[in-house]
Amino acid sequence: MDQMRVLLVDDEEELVSTLKERLALRGIEADAVLTGADALDRVQTNEYDVIVLDVKMPGVDGLEVMRKIRKLRPRVQIILLTGRGSEKESEIGIREGAFDYLVKPTDIEELVKKMKEAAGGSS
Repeated sequence: MDQMRVLLVDDEEELVSTLKERLALRGIEADAVLTGADALDRVQTNEYDVIVLDVKMPGVDGLEVMRKIRKLRPRVQIILLTGRGSEKESEIGIREGAFDYLVKPTDIEELVKKMKEAAGGSS
């Protein structure tokens, strides 16, 4: 499998920064953005295998961002991240085509495993 291309989308800057660094240590290069609008901009100009998307963000929520991404890039796999209280929204996301969802704080090894599964690689 070629290098997996990943986009991290979460309004928690420290979280996406840390995830990006920890993925880089595992040989996975990721772009990181803090808003749904920035994610949509990136998706228009870049191809990704997997997008890790927070459900609860200010402004446009993660489910709406996912719907818009699906229209732009129907084949990209989306893993939703959810904090407390948003598991219902994540379940809706699964019904609408998300690959999976994980509850924050998520274990990096579990996230990497899910990303590889989503991208079609071995776990």
